[in-house]
Amino acid sequence: MSSAHPINAVTLDDAVSSGDPTPILQTLTSALETMSPQVRQAATYVLNHPGEVAVASMRAIAEAAEVKPNTLVRMARAVGFDGYEDFRSPFQKQAADGTPSFPDRARFLQSINKGGRHGTLLADMASAALGNVESLFSEVHTSDLKAAADLIDASRRTNVLGVGTAKPLAENFAYVANMALSNVTAIPTIGLAIDDVVRMGTEDVLVAMTFSPCRVEIVEAVRMAVERDVPVISISDSWAAPIMASATMAFVVQSDSPLPFSSNVAAVALLEVLLAFMMADSPDDVVGAIDSFHANRRSAGVYTDCLQ
Repeated sequence: MSSAHPINAVTLDDAVSSGDPTPILQTLTSALETMSPQVRQAATYVLNHPGEVAVASMRAIAEAAEVKPNTLVRMARAVGFDGYEDFRSPFQKQAADGTPSFPDRARFLQSINKGGRHGTLLADMASAALGNVESLFSEVHTSDLKAAADLIDASRRTNVLGVGTAKPLAENFAYVANMALSNVTAIPTIGLAIDDVVRMGTEDVLVAMTFSPCRVEIVEAVRMAVERDVPVISISDSWAAPIMASATMAFVVQSDSPLPFSSNVAAVALLEVLLAFMMADSPDDVVGAIDSFHANRRSAGVYTDCLQ
């Protein structure tokens, strides 16, 4: 799988016919480094605000991106379209089809939007969390998840990298994976992430995650891994994130929140699904390994029953 096309080989024609703009966003991500500064600025805006493409005019998008409207035409042509309207078509089709939503979600949100300021805050938090998870499950492809899981299962060693709010995500992913598998480790182990990456080779995999604003040490670790031909699975909240274009595979998760910090709900959901695919495709006796893991802890007195 080429690093120039991070997730899969779905063509732009497929995107147009299916109404799924994901391959377009992937192609834009891969092409960022070869674009002129103005076209790159337009593409970065689109990658950060893909939902606006379907509903806003070309002039409105250009104004928001602080470029000329013709720059959007050049951007569309740079990724294989005749013009901006052709580029925009899959986004509009997806909007027309609608995103699947939880049954009676509006009624549910209305029911908790009581109790003054705190009721409104709870409804806003619930709406953002549900929207982030819905976006993930409506846009992620089964084939991409399976391919990522297969990469990890087949690796000599998979290092999972996250810092800041992503650090506990990386550690939990490695912890759960190691109940059944023995080749997943959270990094950095000691020192800096690049100290672990420099020991990696082509038989290993780096899973790297960082969310806006992106952390420099994650960007540098991914750059070093790519230079060493280490397969990279990148996770971020925008296709424009600097760890995405060079990745072997990449996944975008929404992190919208009414509060001044990002939500990790969708990222956790993605990692849990990836764990499920890894264990489903593992050649080992996963269930037996997990049972043995817990049995060993029970015999050592680590666990106690929560319900008495």
